[in-house]
Amino acid sequence: MAAADPSLSDNAMAVLRRRYLARDGAGEVETPAQMFARVARHVAAAEARWGAGPADTAALAARFAAMMEALDFLPNSPTLMNAGRPLGQLAACFVVPIADSTGAIFDAVRWAAEIQKTGGGTGFDFSRLRPAGDPVASTGGVAAGPVAFLQVFDVATEAIKQGGTRRGANMGILRVDHPDILDFVALKLDPARMRNFNLSVAITTAFMDAVRAGTDYALINPRTGAAVRRLDARTVFELIASAAWAVGDPGLVFIDRINATQPTPARGPIEATNPCGEQPLLPFESCTLGSINLARFARPDAGDVDWDRLRAVIRDAVRFLDDVVEVNRYPLPQIADATRATRKLGLGVMGFADLLVALEIPYDAEPALALADRVAAVLDEESRAASVALAEVRGPFPAWDGSRWQLAGHPPLRNATTTTVAPTGTISIIAGCSSGIEPLYALAYERHVLDGAVLPEINAAFRRVAQRRGWWSDALAARLTERGSCRGLAGVPDDVQAVFATAHDVPVEVHVRMQAAFQRHVHAAVSKTINLPTTASRDDVARAYQLAYDLGCKGITVYRDGSREGQVLAVAGGDVAAAARGPACPECGAPLVVHSRCRLCRSCGWSVCS
Repeated sequence: MAAADPSLSDNAMAVLRRRYLARDGAGEVETPAQMFARVARHVAAAEARWGAGPADTAALAARFAAMMEALDFLPNSPTLMNAGRPLGQLAACFVVPIADSTGAIFDAVRWAAEIQKTGGGTGFDFSRLRPAGDPVASTGGVAAGPVAFLQVFDVATEAIKQGGTRRGANMGILRVDHPDILDFVALKLDPARMRNFNLSVAITTAFMDAVRAGTDYALINPRTGAAVRRLDARTVFELIASAAWAVGDPGLVFIDRINATQPTPARGPIEATNPCGEQPLLPFESCTLGSINLARFARPDAGDVDWDRLRAVIRDAVRFLDDVVEVNRYPLPQIADATRATRKLGLGVMGFADLLVALEIPYDAEPALALADRVAAVLDEESRAASVALAEVRGPFPAWDGSRWQLAGHPPLRNATTTTVAPTGTISIIAGCSSGIEPLYALAYERHVLDGAVLPEINAAFRRVAQRRGWWSDALAARLTERGSCRGLAGVPDDVQAVFATAHDVPVEVHVRMQAAFQRHVHAAVSKTINLPTTASRDDVARAYQLAYDLGCKGITVYRDGSREGQVLAVAGGDVAAAARGPACPECGAPLVVHSRCRLCRSCGWSVCS
């Protein structure tokens, strides 16, 4: 049994033992320190390709390991699981193209299977498939359409267990101007369908202009390029919002905005994203992700962030991730070629809510948005500077010529993108911090452990404040566990209630504005859950969608409390009701929470997302 690490929580150790630490033939497991050293050595080995000797490589490996041991930075789960081990696949995010033929469709199913069994998540755009009922000249029959083939992919995913630890996660995308868009929007209203897919509608600028103007728009047959019918844009927009209100899907991907800023347009358009939506990718591209734990950079004594140390860790993290691109064992040769052409990195953050708590800044106050803007700007500035420095030694990414960076006169970059914001569900449990840029999920919850016991988990910072100021009690802990939030809780001072905001305390507009604050400086996209209360209306969802578009986000997903977890039942008149009780983790029985449309177990780390 691996020894506990004093810097890691009991919950983190449980997740590591169950999912990450290597086992030998006798069933023993490595320690967390040994895991970090394994990962660091494997990744730092890339340095030899640019002339580093054994001593320099060992020194860098020690620096990488120290960065992870300190929980300043963690790479995505496949890197922690697979680096230095036989599988060797280290990337989290993939996009697989689908062309309009039966052979091409089943090629994509096979490619996805190869990716998912190594721990990766896959995104697909089904918009090139001809609509249902369209003629098929080779057989004299008619096409099944993208919705039917989506379900084929879903069944295939069900049969694959990712790397022995997680089921595959997928993103299915269809353009809003595809003739089958209404069937796609309604697909997940039946709870028995598409359990392994998130769905997003690729929204065009023309469609949003039609929504604003109250006009109709054309549906285009992708086989012929001809308009086949017209729909009222506002009606379609409201139907999308209604489905998302009911089940959390589909989300929106603002596809024209993504392509207006994508760095290598000469390589073709981006059509899809990874399962959580934060990483738009070209066909066959993959991306390796990593996140900096902002909680580790708080300076409460100064009421500020340790900016110098943050910049230093950003530089090391970029180097680490570029080395990952080099040593990764890609599941398909097409993926190796596409990924190495652009060398995209996805460096992001986690622990943002913890940083705000440490600095006594309420999440739903203007200073929080200002700090978000500054953190994202520093991440952008420093990561690009690190990529420029790497390019001076290693050369720019091969697709540099004709890239937007080159055309804008930017110094050569090693990486076409350096930043993204991922949901960090499982690695934030390891780091003991809040997920991504989300507010605190809850101040207290019950953790289910392997022997069947249920242990209360209280937010450590809240407990420290309550004990220091003399109003902590077992009765308060019980009420907090029941409610999750301290706002409106008798006995908790107003200033503490303000600082310790949880997801459902924060107005929807603030959720969207926070996502937009980060998006202004992020090269890829931002994964964020726009939490709505159970009482939210369909119009509330539509307003969140419109605000995200107006503020420059690249996509949006909403989650109305109780919708996805509940048993969704269609009733007369088209209304949807959700049972109050959500599902339990299939492995340990603890309640599941939703982060960016991915279900996560905070007790054992089970998740369906990368």
